[in-house]
Amino acid sequence: MIVLIDYDAGNTCSVMNALKRLEVDFVLSDDPEVIRSAEKVIFPGVGHAKAAMDSLREKGLVEVIKGLTQPVLGICVGMQLLCTSSKEGDADCLDVIPLRVTKFDENPALKVPHMGWNTLTNVQDHPLFKGIESEEYFYFVHSYYVPQSSYSIADCEYDLEFSAAVQKDNFYGIQFHAEKSGPIGAQLLSNFITQI
Repeated sequence: MIVLIDYDAGNTCSVMNALKRLEVDFVLSDDPEVIRSAEKVIFPGVGHAKAAMDSLREKGLVEVIKGLTQPVLGICVGMQLLCTSSKEGDADCLDVIPLRVTKFDENPALKVPHMGWNTLTNVQDHPLFKGIESEEYFYFVHSYYVPQSSYSIADCEYDLEFSAAVQKDNFYGIQFHAEKSGPIGAQLLSNFITQI
């Protein structure tokens, strides 16, 4: 069973629709026992990091998520919340991946948020990217980013290179919106469900 974590994230409906198109059975839940019993967990996210963390705390889900041992996929803010902290609202996050989320520089020539289609770079040979070539386009919308590190399994360039996808143990994160990235995004979601 696939469980989507329900914590008032902005892109939950888009992820649900993407899973329906893939004909995947899933449950949307904020029940700790339902989440713990999932075969795989998807952690969606659109919005403000501090507000999202406040919602997770109110629902008693912080320790639940940190303690999961099955594959977990964080999407956009869901990926950022897996990190130690975020400059967005000076939020203390889940501290699963020991990185600090930072903001794109206030460069007048740089449009922030980074919004639209962009390609991936440095894509590792990884089950999450099975059947996906480097230079495929994915859809991004974000003002904050996770820096490159040893946890990066794919990068993206927008004035600088940042992590487009990360992994630590059973936790995976993608900065782009696979659920809004057409067939190639559907391939990645399918890979998480069938290959991880």
